Amino acid sequence: ELRGMKDLFAGRHFDRDVIILCVRWYLCYKLSFRDLVEMMAERGLHLSHTTIMRWVQRYAPEFERRWTRFASKVGRSWRVDETYLKVRGRWVYLYRAVDRDGDTVDFRLSPTRDVAAAKAFFRKALRTQKRAPVSITLDGYAASHRAVREMPREGDAWKHTKLRSSKYLNNLIEQDHRGIKSRTGPMLGFKNFDCAATTIAGIELLHRIRKGQFALGSLRIKNQTVPAIWNAVLAA
Repeated sequence: ELRGMKDLFAGRHFDRDVIILCVRWYLCYKLSFRDLVEMMAERGLHLSHTTIMRWVQRYAPEFERRWTRFASKVGRSWRVDETYLKVRGRWVYLYRAVDRDGDTVDFRLSPTRDVAAAKAFFRKALRTQKRAPVSITLDGYAASHRAVREMPREGDAWKHTKLRSSKYLNNLIEQDHRGIKSRTGPMLGFKNFDCAATTIAGIELLHRIRKGQFALGSLRIKNQTVPAIWNAVLAA
C-alpha cells in the first residue's frame, strides 16, 4: 500500500519539491551530485552531495512504484538484448527489452550473463506486463536463445511465444540502450550492486516518461508544468 505524500516526505529537512527536483534531475540529466549541490546553492539551498545520493536511493523505487500505476501496455513483439555496466570495477549485465515501437518492456540488472539470468529477466518482464510476448527477437547469444526455448516449461503463458534471431530487427533495442548508457556513462561506475540496481531503475523510469509510456489523462494535467505533473502522479 502506498503512503500519502505527507508521510512519504515526513522528517526530511528540505521541502518535498526540492527532493523531487534533485532526484528527477539526477536521473534524467548528465549531472553529478556535486553539480546539483552547486545548482541548489545558487537557489540559497545548502545541502551535501551525500544527502542527494541518499534521496536517490530512498525515493527512486518509490517514484517508480507510483508512476507504474499509470503505465500504458506495450506491444507483444519484444526485442531483447543485454548491455554492460561497471560495478566496483567489474562488468555486470543489464538485460533490457523494447517492443516494435521502441517502448520499454522491462529491464533487469544481473551480475551474470547466462541462461539463469535470461530466465530471471523473462520472469520479471512477464510479472510487469501480465502477458507473455507473441515473439521475442534476440541476437546470436546462445544462452538467451536457450532461455526462451525453456520458458514454456515454466508456464502456459510462454507456450505460443515464437523465437526469432535478427541483428537487423534488434537495432531498435541497441539504439535504445544509448538513452540509458548516455546517463550511466558520466557516473563512472557504481560502488555496489544494490545502489546500481536502484539508480538504473530510476533512469529507466525517466527514459519511459520521456518516451510517453504513461497514460495520465485521468489526472487532468494537460498543459501543466513538469513539477506539477510529478506532484499529481505521486499524490494520486
